Amino acid sequence: MIRIRCPFCGERDHSEFSYGGDGSIDYPALDAPVDDWVEAVYQRENIRGVQTETWQHTSGCRQWLLVERDTMTHEIHSVRMAHEGVATLVEAGK
Repeated sequence: MIRIRCPFCGERDHSEFSYGGDGSIDYPALDAPVDDWVEAVYQRENIRGVQTETWQHTSGCRQWLLVERDTMTHEIHSVRMAHEGVATLVEAGK
């Protein structure tokens, strides 16, 4: 079982979250050439080891998180907010 520590809700079972995909992708500008979008959306590395993923806490606070997870062992190495504005609120205790 994978346990993910949500910054707002604490440690929860992964069944409360929805996987959002590769969290390390830098998407191109909206007006970028189609080839750039094809590369960003469809060309993925099948990482063996630690990768950054996006997860949404759908059965909790609904926040998007960046989770560093080992694809071999499913060990969670770190969890952080996906958006800096929300992280600032968490640090301020709001």
